[in-house]
Amino acid sequence: MPSQRRELSTSKVQIPVRGMSCASCVDKVEHALRSVDGVLNASVNLASERATVEMTVTTPLATLRRAVRDAGYEPLEVEGDARGAPP
Repeated sequence: MPSQRRELSTSKVQIPVRGMSCASCVDKVEHALRSVDGVLNASVNLASERATVEMTVTTPLATLRRAVRDAGYEPLEVEGDARGAPP
């Protein structure tokens, strides 16, 4: 029986995040981003102040930025958006 695996179109973006000062901040931002529908993975680097998010291409960038803001941090302009949509 042939596999009916559905391929998802994905995109990866980097979001500069200001206001993080410790590992707890990193955990909070990662959790907030991972809770967004369509996010497949999120990792945050405290030293570079960047969140790297792998998501489906239909995930709105504004939703990612809102999740970071709602977690108490400042999301800056999204980088690496292959879709060319405004942040």
